[in-house]
Amino acid sequence: MSRKGCILLLCAALAIFHSDSFQVLDGMNFFSSFSPLHLLWIIWVADMILQIVPIRNRVPLGSQKLFANRFQPIREKINYKALKQYIIFTTKAAYKVFLIWCALIAMIGVFYYSGILSKIALFMISVLFYVCDLICVLIWCPFRLIMKNRCCTTCRIFNWDHLMMFSPLIYMGGFFAVSLVVLSIMAWLVWELCFMMYPERFWEYSNAALQCSQCTDKLCTQYCRKLRTNEKSNC
Repeated sequence: MSRKGCILLLCAALAIFHSDSFQVLDGMNFFSSFSPLHLLWIIWVADMILQIVPIRNRVPLGSQKLFANRFQPIREKINYKALKQYIIFTTKAAYKVFLIWCALIAMIGVFYYSGILSKIALFMISVLFYVCDLICVLIWCPFRLIMKNRCCTTCRIFNWDHLMMFSPLIYMGGFFAVSLVVLSIMAWLVWELCFMMYPERFWEYSNAALQCSQCTDKLCTQYCRKLRTNEKSNC
């Protein structure tokens, strides 16, 4: 079982059998006593820091393609007209996803303020989104229907994951939730600013590292492995 699956089961068990562990979600209780949720907070914070800081190895290229050290210019001249069209299309598609997600989070907020959802429920929704992120990578991603991207490595919204994951926590308050939301916004802003300033790093026809033939991602799906094989055979 994956790390994320284990975390979901652990959090579900805590919610059912040891709900006192979730007291760290309230206000500044984060600093009052230790809970297994502190370990999860450390994991999540570390994951987001790895999206903000350039790392050469051990981090998927799709998450690090915003940085210069992962950029491999194509041999031929970049088609800047096509690049501009790519920017326009993917940005429009990205913010369609953003609006849909905002509607979902607004619905969750209505349920929370109506008393249907508790703080623990908000937390478990975020953990569920955490696991769904892996499902999108390995099995099927509904956002591809809008984004039209080939795979996760080329995805325009790859580093939106933590912002989307922690967005239910905006209603919770307290240091635990606020710190995660703020850091996820920082990771999102770094990503968006780099996309505006260096769009060529995000496009497979200007960044050769994003092409299937160069892919080294261990989470590459069966479909992408076929594409990669075809590209190499055509070289």
